[in-house]
Amino acid sequence: MTQSAARNKIIEASDAGESISLCQELIKIPSHEQYEAREGRVAEFIYNYLKSQDIEVIKREVVDGRPNVIAILRGTGGGNSLMLNGHIDTVPPFEMDIEPFNPVILEDRIYGRGAADMKGAIAAMMEALLTLHRANIRLSGDLVFTAVIDEERRSEGTEDIIRTGSRTDMAIVGEPTELQVAIAHKGLEWMEIVVKGKTAHSGAADKGINAISKAAKLITVIEGELVPELNRRTNALLGPSTLNFGKIEGGDQPSTVAGECRIQIDRRWIPEETLDMILGDFQRVIHKLTQEDPQFQAEIRRLSSNMATMEHMPMQIDANHPLVNAVSQATSFVTKTKPDLVAFPAWTDASLLSNFGKIDCLIFGPGSIKQAHAKVEYVSATEVAQAAKVYALAALEICGIM
Repeated sequence: MTQSAARNKIIEASDAGESISLCQELIKIPSHEQYEAREGRVAEFIYNYLKSQDIEVIKREVVDGRPNVIAILRGTGGGNSLMLNGHIDTVPPFEMDIEPFNPVILEDRIYGRGAADMKGAIAAMMEALLTLHRANIRLSGDLVFTAVIDEERRSEGTEDIIRTGSRTDMAIVGEPTELQVAIAHKGLEWMEIVVKGKTAHSGAADKGINAISKAAKLITVIEGELVPELNRRTNALLGPSTLNFGKIEGGDQPSTVAGECRIQIDRRWIPEETLDMILGDFQRVIHKLTQEDPQFQAEIRRLSSNMATMEHMPMQIDANHPLVNAVSQATSFVTKTKPDLVAFPAWTDASLLSNFGKIDCLIFGPGSIKQAHAKVEYVSATEVAQAAKVYALAALEICGIM
């Protein structure tokens, strides 16, 4: 079979209705951290559905009974292997303005928690496997689908994929890009600076050292000196490094001089930086204030709550990489529009696959990041169906055909 004939079979075999229905079924099943079963029930649905369609599939427990689902279309040999990776957990429904687990469709939008982030992509990836299998298209390289747990917390699911050797040559992570091809994103580091003071009664405040006041000085220096320096560190696609003061807490009550103040910082970093550079930036600010003020005392530490064992580094793939070309061409073929090469505004599991799994990655999926975690979350039904075709056509190009 020629590549052209195989492409036509994929377009004919891909079932838009099934893609959309799968997305709805996935949304119906809660899979967030406040739900007792966590990802268990949605993993069971994916496993049972693929197994019922004669797809080779396994469940593998990662932590606390929560499994990844791994499905494989085995190649005949000789071709590159490709992974389709997506997370099956969502954020909690919070106080949504819609029913979170009743996925109605209105004007091409599928509504519900996880629609954009990222059960739409999971449905499209499932449909891609089903399309290739039903069309009897035998790829040369393996096509692997990994539906993973825990991306919204510590990424234990994708860490397990890497540790257990489910390696492929390339990977597509299906976060919502509006069917644009995302080839880079920043790293993510959470840090906490603990500023120490000395408690005293506010009626004798001169006997104490106010940690909140000292923390205010620290923030002022960071904003006045470090932030402008970060603005000068820039990546052609990602732009400058950034930081955000996300949380501050200190003291015990109004009548006591605060003995401690904690500042939590979100630091987004670019490939031109290192973790040592990032820590060094803050340590220099602390050293400067210590030299100027003998009463100033602070220390910085990394917060491990946003990762399991692997650092959340930046990722970037060359704009001319074969995977980028394959996904771009497949998207143009399906949508009749050339996609843009963009930076993704959030951190993703593509970082782990790229930096620790040594797998060339990009990010591509239906829906918009603007809808992720939103009170009204939705994904375009058309984009879900189109993404299924793009994933299958990209696999055809990357894995080859016998």
